[in-house]
Amino acid sequence: MEQQVLFLLLAFIAEILGTVGGFGSSLFFIPIASYFIDFQSALGITALFHLSSNVSKLTLFRTGIDKKLIYQIGVPSVVFVFLGAYMSKLVATELLKNILTVFLIVLSVLLLLYENINWKMNLKNNLIGGSVSGFLAGIIGTGGAIRGLLLTSFKLPIHTFIATSALIDLLVDSSRTIVYGLNGFIHVHDLFLLPWLFLTSFIGTWVGKLILNKVDYKKFRTLVLLLILMTGLLELTMAFS
Repeated sequence: MEQQVLFLLLAFIAEILGTVGGFGSSLFFIPIASYFIDFQSALGITALFHLSSNVSKLTLFRTGIDKKLIYQIGVPSVVFVFLGAYMSKLVATELLKNILTVFLIVLSVLLLLYENINWKMNLKNNLIGGSVSGFLAGIIGTGGAIRGLLLTSFKLPIHTFIATSALIDLLVDSSRTIVYGLNGFIHVHDLFLLPWLFLTSFIGTWVGKLILNKVDYKKFRTLVLLLILMTGLLELTMAFS
């Protein structure tokens, strides 16, 4: 019981950070979940958690969805998430965790050092960004950071950014949930967590929205990146301990 409460508390914190940081809660939730359950089961429960997370975001940030970005980034994301989710069954669990660890460290360091990384909003960049983020979401459970970086560089209004990202995420999560289910990553004994995860994600998104209205986004984004780096370094330390 105590572990379940701690699990939901950490999921709540992950949702707040993911909402405000613009990277999505899975970047934090995957490492958290893998402490409590095996990595492949963590992929399954993360997909379910993310579904509820994105429904919450669309409910609270429903104005301003950019339809062009949905087509240009969302469609390739959905196509490549199937490939990544299928490959997740073929790759050893420990290797997947190591890939995630390296991804967290490298991404956070790059974004901290080069905070003004920008992509031009054109069809080529949107297709590449959507494909990479979808594939990573499928194989290691999180690709929202790549899409978040892409959308951030477009200088979108905050509600447009979050709503557009959430709708793309919802399409991606719906797709990978199907593949994870077929892979056997989603277990009946974990489904009792769903109502609690939905409640956690909704409240976490709502708190994130309140924070966004009051804080300096640039400073908070730096804090989130430092937390991502710390998460990756902690995973690396545990891997060699």
